[in-house]
Amino acid sequence: MKPKIVISINTAWNIFNFRSGLIKSLISQGYDVIAVAPNDEYSDRIKELGCKFINLHMDKNGSHPGRDLILLLRYFLILKNEKPHAFLGYTVKPNVYGSMAAQLLRIPVINNIAGLGATFIHTSFLTRIVRSLYKFALYRSHRVFFQNTDDQEMFIQAGLVRSEITDRVPGSGINMVHYQSALPISLFSRSFRFLLVARMLKDKGVNEFVDAARTVRQRFPETEFQLLGFVDAENANAISARQIKEWEDEGLIRYMGKTDDVRPYLSAADCVVLPSYREGVPRSLLEAAAMARPIITTDTVGCRDVVDDQVNGFLCRVKDANDLAEKMIAMVELCPEDRLKMGEAGKQKVKTEFDEKVVIQKYLEVIGEVLNSEIAMKKNKKMALTPDGK
Repeated sequence: MKPKIVISINTAWNIFNFRSGLIKSLISQGYDVIAVAPNDEYSDRIKELGCKFINLHMDKNGSHPGRDLILLLRYFLILKNEKPHAFLGYTVKPNVYGSMAAQLLRIPVINNIAGLGATFIHTSFLTRIVRSLYKFALYRSHRVFFQNTDDQEMFIQAGLVRSEITDRVPGSGINMVHYQSALPISLFSRSFRFLLVARMLKDKGVNEFVDAARTVRQRFPETEFQLLGFVDAENANAISARQIKEWEDEGLIRYMGKTDDVRPYLSAADCVVLPSYREGVPRSLLEAAAMARPIITTDTVGCRDVVDDQVNGFLCRVKDANDLAEKMIAMVELCPEDRLKMGEAGKQKVKTEFDEKVVIQKYLEVIGEVLNSEIAMKKNKKMALTPDGK
């Protein structure tokens, strides 16, 4: 009988786009993989990877105690029925309620804290609740992975997790074969193009991107500004579709919608921008760097892990549209050869520090530890029951 692994994230989209490589590797190593997430258009594509998919209704952004208690019960029933050898949790609610349910059933838990989101950017009553839940949920985890040292140290210093069970992984990792660099389209045939790839949320710095665009256009009127990513209408920090349309009508930006393949958009851009307030390690910047695009991002948690200032891009101040505009102008004024050097430096950085193989190997090692520990426990119990073990 193959050992089972349950992997749970708050969207099937997230599982398919960011964890497909891990799932394929686990299956190739002889594991049965079960993906647990709310059903969406990517559910069938997850099944095509060769794993089982279980639909789990989840109020992703809400904090209603009753609904969260029901979610805990749903996790408990799923895990009790599946009896996995390990539970892999990502994003807040799977990390909290999935972990609690797994621990009640004595299933080893491996967590991944992939950025702390809006609830940790501001101190509030909700923040205190989330921290308390994390502390309770992570207490018995076998391993807790963080994507940057800032988050890791914050959790340890706040007493939310024991230092000895923590480790770092370089984001979700990048498949360097999939993201091949390509020279940008000649500027002789079009204007300079900035691209922001993210969910359309205020915390991603979308407003600052648009405000900076106004400033840059005063100096370079023909410069293009593109937004790529879905409108998360359920999120309290969402930028509305109406607002985006107003920006388009004003001629400030062009909204490209959402896509399953960012590569053509990255290839057509001269610089990728992410003025986010806080991240784990932003996937969009890893993809941009892998395709040898220079980057402008904020000097904040997660983002600065990807960019060495003035080497593969520029760092700007958080929530400062004027400083962002200055960095954009500096990028436009660079000669094409210098931008190409920045892009190549970013590609080498990702290849050295953020290759997907590193992430997958860490998971395989920790899951191996879990299984070996389980085998040892069973062996000890069996020996204790034999006459010689009396």
